[in-house]
Amino acid sequence: MNFISHIRTDYRKFKKYGGNFFTIVFFTQGFWAVFQYRIANAVYKMKLPIIKQVLNVFCLLWQKVIETTTGISIPASAQIGHSFYIGHFGGIILNAKTCIGNNCNISQGVTIGVSGIGEKRGVPVIGNDVYIGANSVVAGKINIHDHVLIAACSLVNTDADENSVMMGVPAIMVSNKSSEGYI
Repeated sequence: MNFISHIRTDYRKFKKYGGNFFTIVFFTQGFWAVFQYRIANAVYKMKLPIIKQVLNVFCLLWQKVIETTTGISIPASAQIGHSFYIGHFGGIILNAKTCIGNNCNISQGVTIGVSGIGEKRGVPVIGNDVYIGANSVVAGKINIHDHVLIAACSLVNTDADENSVMMGVPAIMVSNKSSEGYI
């Protein structure tokens, strides 16, 4: 998929949750942040070095404006699959090495970051169809498999098996009902 296709799938995902073109494009901060990320990521992957350097400066400045305006930080180097949705304004920070699969939802206040010591130090790999609830932290060299639901205010620092519902600080699996209905 190219970045235009990603933007289309992201827009369709935002539209699924309500709103028309005008509302999504002009009033939805999550869409602004995802849109800016898609363009910056396309520039980040660009093969033309001179053009890439010039555009990177523009994208970095644009990213800082979006971060300040929305409270959402998505570095250009992050890897995010199609149909990505940020449901609410603010407090979202993704590590530059973040890897998120397709069709994922993130709520406000989510941090996806680095944690651990030695060989266990790293950034999470998040699968497809994952829902991350408000004010959750997902940190460390862990795998969040497909169809996982992370409850609000949880700290996930261990692997999450497919279809699991993770809750608590530190998070534990409380059921295997998956993220169905939340995505």
